[in-house]
Amino acid sequence: MSQDSQDPQDSITITPKHSEAYSDEGFWSKVKGYAKKIGSTGLYYALVLYYMSVDENVPFSQKAIVVGALGYLILPIDVIPDALLGIGFSDDIGVMLTALRAVKDSITLDHLKLAEEKLKGWFPDAELPSADFLS
Repeated sequence: MSQDSQDPQDSITITPKHSEAYSDEGFWSKVKGYAKKIGSTGLYYALVLYYMSVDENVPFSQKAIVVGALGYLILPIDVIPDALLGIGFSDDIGVMLTALRAVKDSITLDHLKLAEEKLKGWFPDAELPSADFLS
């Protein structure tokens, strides 16, 4: 692939700054304020990551990845500005999906179920991503 057609996700790096930006309050504020713009798929990914972040059984090394991805979501400055209509959260969703794939061995049915219940509580008609999103 030439540099001009490089996938933007290839240039996304989660830094300690992203992990430091994460907080429960910042997460819920961002999710509640931008839920419709993030979309049901992005919101579901964020919720799965959130429930992993508060699960004491998730290993620290996996939580570091989770918290970094959530920090990326919370920070307003990233590769594609969140304010861009229609595409603003595409990099955030890419980071979350990449993080979920990296920690897939630590994702439990409880994480998935809690995320689904919360999403359906906010958006009853929301469609969940297919189960193969972790492949």
